Amino acid sequence: MDRAALFDRNLLALSSKTPELCSMLSNAETTKGYYTLVYSRNKLPVPALTMPEGAPRPLHSLFDPHKEAERIVATAEKSGYIIMLGLGGGYLAQKALERSDIHSVIIVDYNLDGCAELLSLIDYISIFSDPRVSLLINPSQDFLYHFILSTYKPALHGGIQVLPLRPRVDHEPELFTAASDIIRSSIDAISEDYSVQAYFGRTWFSNTIRNIFSSEHQSKVFSLPDHVSVTAAGPSLDMQIPLLKQEREHTFILATDTSLPALAAHGIEPNGVISIDCQHISYYHFVSKKPQDIPLFVDLSSPPVVATLSENTLFFSGGHPLTQYVSQYWRSFPLVDTSGGNVTYAAVALANQLGARTIRLYGADYSYPEGESYARGTYIHGLFHCKQDRLHPVESLFSSFLFRNSQLLKIISEQSWRYETKPLISYRKKLEALSEQLQAQLIIIDGRGAPIRVPQQQQVKPYTNIKPLFTAGKARESAASFLQSYVATIKGLPKFQYSLNQYVLQLTEHQRDVFTTLLPLAAFIRRSYQDISLESLINRVKETAIAEIEPFISPKTR
Repeated sequence: MDRAALFDRNLLALSSKTPELCSMLSNAETTKGYYTLVYSRNKLPVPALTMPEGAPRPLHSLFDPHKEAERIVATAEKSGYIIMLGLGGGYLAQKALERSDIHSVIIVDYNLDGCAELLSLIDYISIFSDPRVSLLINPSQDFLYHFILSTYKPALHGGIQVLPLRPRVDHEPELFTAASDIIRSSIDAISEDYSVQAYFGRTWFSNTIRNIFSSEHQSKVFSLPDHVSVTAAGPSLDMQIPLLKQEREHTFILATDTSLPALAAHGIEPNGVISIDCQHISYYHFVSKKPQDIPLFVDLSSPPVVATLSENTLFFSGGHPLTQYVSQYWRSFPLVDTSGGNVTYAAVALANQLGARTIRLYGADYSYPEGESYARGTYIHGLFHCKQDRLHPVESLFSSFLFRNSQLLKIISEQSWRYETKPLISYRKKLEALSEQLQAQLIIIDGRGAPIRVPQQQQVKPYTNIKPLFTAGKARESAASFLQSYVATIKGLPKFQYSLNQYVLQLTEHQRDVFTTLLPLAAFIRRSYQDISLESLINRVKETAIAEIEPFISPKTR
């Protein structure tokens, strides 16, 4: 086939998925001689890199490219998302697409003119036409990072694997090493979120369904003063209590639920409490001091029992897909940034969102200063004092709690020392990133924990806009009616066929939103059934969600 005609046919196969890339390729040069074509012993075309000195360097085996590709792809066991570094002759992609358990194939390459030249030499039509394939040429680091972040769904894809086309990667090692680093960073970010979903996906779902009924008639409105003190539950809170008492009359104390019993032990009643943890253990933070009429800000995915502890409960939507769906399609709840993964981050984000001008942060250690885990009076102290006996004194229980983490990092400073863990470091860095976006001034009260680096602002600008209010919108229908529609949509999701990309593409916009709400539940189920097929996983997720909801909307229940 004529090279120009082959190039046009390849572009046509790509055009429906990536028109921008096709436009770039159509303007590229295809005759710069980056590649030449050689043939294997079984007469298959093999592109070879043209070397300045010496013979061309083939990108595939000159004995049998198919067998070589089959061997390489076989290393990607239990991986439904494949990233290939280098386009080459497409043999790796062909073998990957023969496997029904591979649902996404991402091909990353560089040198636009070189890739255009390959399109004029090799027939990629069957590869480019497959809905599972995405071709990225010269992606920026930011684009590559966010592309993987938005397309890799571990609950659905299972594992992820990078398959380098070694001769191509070795030819431009700096470019592909940088790409590998970005891919690794994106996988780390996804894995951190996925591991949480795998443990709590079902709990989030169950809690949210129950809280929908509790929030049906909520109509409270709340406004925050200019000056807020957020209390976390780190050990430094003990030494900061005198300062907090001194500032008591001039600030609104927004307590994290973990710090509430520590404040109660010192006779301090906060002006508000925030809780985001979906675990039932959250209830124990309130045993010694119930909020009663104190504003209690609660994530819709929090345990329902927590929401009943105050007569002034204020629900909000955090980062979970189902709570966001509820807010979009049933009743508009305030959206609070909980992406920091911990309640202190959420408290700071809430205070800033409600127009606070200064936020003073107490007890945020993000470490274990001198081996201490929590401020005195918090739930863990009461728990361990109840559990201690002659063979297990309270000191050993605290020690076991601390050293359950095998990756403790001991940091020694001039004045003291502390233990840090990767999750705590991640929480601290996320708060530091948030501090750069705040309209309010964040003031970190000196403590014994890990230093938190925040921007230093000399002067806080007066708030000139209308003060934000915290309130929920009007419900569009009854909670039962909304959930009946939600269940009907889940039942109406089509059966899975062929590939994940094709399945998602056939969904309507509303079906896609509903399908997204089920992903954390899918992560939870895959944790127990790692080898489950995607078709079986989707069916099981639908059955689990329906079984969770129907008892609450059946006539007998109501």
